[in-house]
Amino acid sequence: MPETSPRGRLARAALLLAVATITSRLLGYVEIALLYAQVGQNRYTDAFQVAFSVPDFTYNLLVGGILASAFIPVFGGYLAKGEDDEGWHVASILFNLICLLLVVMIAFGMLYAPQFVRILAPGFDANTVALTAHLMRIMFFQALFLGMAGLMIGVLNSHNRFTGNALSIMFYNVPVVLVGLYFIRYPALLANPGRIVAYYSIGVMAGAAVSLVVQLSEMLKLGVRYRPVLGLRNPGVKLFGILVFPVLISQSVAYFNTFVTQYLASSLPGGELAASKLALRIMMIPLGLFATSIGVAIFPTMTEQVAQGRWDDFRRSISLGLRTTNFLTFPAAAGLVAIGLPITRLFFQFGNVTSQDAALTSAALFWYSFGIIGYSAEIMLTRAFYAIRDTLTPVLVTFGMIALSVVLSFLLVKPMGVAGLALAYSAAGVVEMFALLTILRIRIGRIDGRRILSSGIGTITASVALGIASYYTADRLQRLLGVTHKLPQLAAVSGSIAVGILVYFVVAYLLRMEEMQFTLEMLGRRFHIRRAKAEA
Repeated sequence: MPETSPRGRLARAALLLAVATITSRLLGYVEIALLYAQVGQNRYTDAFQVAFSVPDFTYNLLVGGILASAFIPVFGGYLAKGEDDEGWHVASILFNLICLLLVVMIAFGMLYAPQFVRILAPGFDANTVALTAHLMRIMFFQALFLGMAGLMIGVLNSHNRFTGNALSIMFYNVPVVLVGLYFIRYPALLANPGRIVAYYSIGVMAGAAVSLVVQLSEMLKLGVRYRPVLGLRNPGVKLFGILVFPVLISQSVAYFNTFVTQYLASSLPGGELAASKLALRIMMIPLGLFATSIGVAIFPTMTEQVAQGRWDDFRRSISLGLRTTNFLTFPAAAGLVAIGLPITRLFFQFGNVTSQDAALTSAALFWYSFGIIGYSAEIMLTRAFYAIRDTLTPVLVTFGMIALSVVLSFLLVKPMGVAGLALAYSAAGVVEMFALLTILRIRIGRIDGRRILSSGIGTITASVALGIASYYTADRLQRLLGVTHKLPQLAAVSGSIAVGILVYFVVAYLLRMEEMQFTLEMLGRRFHIRRAKAEA
């Protein structure tokens, strides 16, 4: 039946994760918009952003990259071979080891938080360093909660169960949004910006705790076979270690780029670091919504195909994943380039955020948007390497990408400010994409390159048309309606987006792009499934 085919499973899983990501991004927008409106773009929001970076690094170092690179391939490999009991034994060992490492790293980080801040943000004064260290200590608990939840997500995804992942994505931002609403209810508390960012940090920690509870519930439904065991000599654990070591280096190097950006931005005027982080967060929306959702959904399938030696199916999965990701992320990049300023003005310019703050953020967003092209493909290509149990190649490519990004950052930050940091980040991502694509073709042979290229040309053509249509529509509506009030701003942004999407799909239809049919099929399949359940 079509609903049980790999293509059907991919469509349903990708759509489920995309819906969850949309909800999460909307709540994330409310969170960051409330924070910036209540505090402003200044050293307080700079402190919040830097404080978040170290716990986030701790989680991604020990869990984020591990799931894609080693845990799912190892655990999923046991499941594909019907060795479920041994798979759960290995998973239990890894869960215990990683949680112990998280506790040690978090304790170390909390003890030396001020020293970390001085290294990461040398431009901060003594008061900002103290505030940042305080916030960092609060948010370190997030790394532990998310770490435990993330490992459970790996088990669930290996069983092609994505509901828990989707629910945790949706609920993660709820507590911190409630914090923002609390300050709206009690506006007298807004006189103390330090207290505001501290409460937001507690909300971040609470969101991670909610994610953990959601995963525990899903694991109980699956049937937990956890065992309180340790065993470094287990063959599965040894294989995990071989696969994960290069990824740990890769994750560290990748975050080095983020830390260099913070290092340079901390010496810029107050608020520019926060503007850079906000622009990067906006740029990440289409990556999380489309590229990551498709990558997460297709990765277990690719791992299973490799484990069973179905190399032709594996190549087709890579091609389908890349073409569909490009079809959805390229127009998003074109739209952000075209109407980044109207979007920033509409969604973030209120409260303590000024028009100058919005312009600064949109300038960084303009250059960050080009990075969507490279990093969306990188998400898919890296998972392809992980599926064939090659974690070294992405590490080596990442080394080169980070070196290029750091050099460009130092060269561009003085003449361009935060916009230069964004350009450096995006340029390195595009170079990384081409490097990974070239090496993967050498490793596994043909990967449907002509089809990918043809699809890419069509996608770029349609995206350029979208960008031009969106820009001129927004410009015309702003001239007619003005930009002083939110209702005209909303009309200009929504009108330009609607016209852009219409133009994009018309061009895609005229070019007879297969990816358009797959996208419509993904939505239609979900609709028919729901309708069938309702009729039953």
